[in-house]
Amino acid sequence: MGRGEDVTTGPRTGLQERAEPGIPGVSPGTGTTGRPAAAATGGTPGRVTPDPAGAHGPAARMFAADAASRGLGMTLQAVGEGTASVGMTVTGAMVNGHGNAHGGFLFTLADTAFACACNSYGPQAVGAAADIVFVAPAREGDVLTAHAVERTRFGRSGVYDVRITRDDQVVAEFRGHSRVIRAVEG
Repeated sequence: MGRGEDVTTGPRTGLQERAEPGIPGVSPGTGTTGRPAAAATGGTPGRVTPDPAGAHGPAARMFAADAASRGLGMTLQAVGEGTASVGMTVTGAMVNGHGNAHGGFLFTLADTAFACACNSYGPQAVGAAADIVFVAPAREGDVLTAHAVERTRFGRSGVYDVRITRDDQVVAEFRGHSRVIRAVEG
């Protein structure tokens, strides 16, 4: 399957697909029905919120409470329905014995963007599974951006793709499977 092709997990009936901004062959800003999506934080339809610092949506609230990601210097750059972008600069403490960014930090960056995208709708979602392919090394001082996009939602599950880039170069590709959890009464 080539880049930009739709990815689904079964018959098309009942599945909701999502386009990924910045990937050739797919339209940015389309919602799960193919119409423009409104940003989760009350933004303009078809656009993600470019400055989520003032965002009040569920993904922004979740990120604000994420001490692990913020402790690594990650910033929530944009969030919309089923999409999110998170940035991080590779520090010296993130470099492995080969002089490259440790894969665990790249996975964490992608996982954070995935978490923001799958929690952009409101019901609390968690990761059920994820995998990553490392495409190119990142090094100390590199500014990375993880762009997450929803590919499909069905029932309480979802599939999300995350591309980590440095400028226009792909560093890693990540796929995460989410599950909306039921509210716990306490």
